[in-house]
Amino acid sequence: MLRWEPQQTAVIICDMWDRHWCRGATERVAEMAPRMNALIQAARARGVLIIHAPSDTMSFYEGWPQRLRAQQAPTVTAPAGINQWKSLDRDKEPPLPIDDSDGGCNEDPPCPQGRAWKSQIPTLEIADADVISDSGEEIHRVLESRGIRNVIVLGVHTNMCVLGRPFSIRALVGRGKNVVLMRDLTDTMYNARRRPYVSHFAGTDLVVAHIERYWCPSVTSADLLGGEPFRFRADVRSRILFLIGEDEYRTWETLPAFAQDDLAWRGFDVRVLLEDAQDKHAFPGLDEALPTADLLVVSTRRRALTPPALKALRAHLEQGKPLVGLRTASHGFAVRGDERSVLAQRGLVEWPEFDAEVLGGNYRGHYGVGPVTTLAIAEGAAGHPVLTGLDLDAWQGHASLYRSGPLRPGCHALLLGSIPGQAAEPVAWTRAYGPRAARVFYTSFGHVDDFAEPAFRRLLLNGILWALGQPIPPAG
Repeated sequence: MLRWEPQQTAVIICDMWDRHWCRGATERVAEMAPRMNALIQAARARGVLIIHAPSDTMSFYEGWPQRLRAQQAPTVTAPAGINQWKSLDRDKEPPLPIDDSDGGCNEDPPCPQGRAWKSQIPTLEIADADVISDSGEEIHRVLESRGIRNVIVLGVHTNMCVLGRPFSIRALVGRGKNVVLMRDLTDTMYNARRRPYVSHFAGTDLVVAHIERYWCPSVTSADLLGGEPFRFRADVRSRILFLIGEDEYRTWETLPAFAQDDLAWRGFDVRVLLEDAQDKHAFPGLDEALPTADLLVVSTRRRALTPPALKALRAHLEQGKPLVGLRTASHGFAVRGDERSVLAQRGLVEWPEFDAEVLGGNYRGHYGVGPVTTLAIAEGAAGHPVLTGLDLDAWQGHASLYRSGPLRPGCHALLLGSIPGQAAEPVAWTRAYGPRAARVFYTSFGHVDDFAEPAFRRLLLNGILWALGQPIPPAG
């Protein structure tokens, strides 16, 4: 554990203005400010220097003792260009993981840009012993004259001023300071309608991860104040539960990898629930996990459930919560006849009508392994958001083709699969289930080889986003 001496440590509060040109940014600053004020009070009480750096507002603080303290700091040697903005350092870091070229306003329509700030937000107390400055040179003189080697940076905006101001992360690291970012007391200027098409708050996470990788570590306010880190009220992450229990297609490997590579970085709260290693019909904790899940992804094959687990599954759907099914989910809860009596004696139950009632399919087995499945967009499905970005010309199915048609009324076929000498079968479709219209997406793909196909992974991602009612990234 690294220990910093308070007298050798400063907190720099970056650009926590009273108002921003972006309404959402102004609201988030105001929401974050009380927790930030508690943090700087605690740090100040321990002997840490507090530096308020609301850029472009120094005229507001003219004559304040805290402002004079920066202006009158002892002269020390300053590096060349100390007051210059520190742009992306291509020798040290790649481009940022978000597109903020539009200014980053997440409002719709975007707010008109322009300077709107006059001072720091009044919620943040400026104590007698504090310092006020937006000058790289002044802050450098304050730090050097006091022997301060360690700096905690917080404030806004992570992808812009927190990185680029002459008193902030790139500059401080370049001058040899020990720097940490307080990652829960910051925010980005990021529009979720731009690359990489994640929520505003997931965009902040990506920028924080960039800083952690290329510039400095991070901490949270809980490290000083205790309790939980600060979180914006609107930062509600969708919870996705993967239910996996099958013996053939290795989704116990492919789905967790997909969740990590394609979902976790997008800000989803992902949980994987596997069958018990000693009992394939046991899914410990399923009935407790389902009520908190926003989406259930099913990859099971001929598994029975406990009555509480089946009740929780039915309740999930009856509440209008979405479900995504892969391949064997069409017979995911239909046990074979020779097992039925034994499982019933154990008190387990099945749902053989799950395919017809929930997925809307008509599973009738599958064709033999061997023929390559060619894909085509179903009639009337062109332009459906789940098909966004799919390159069907480069995608072929190598697993056996399921016989899933005809689909039940209300299903919307998206993709058809064909093998020589047989009629085409639906291989991906959507429907709404129950009186609350729970969104359901199913694909009969999900073989281990399918996960090596970019088009399949994109289809599965699109299906999950569509089921959750979230925007689907454009093609390209």
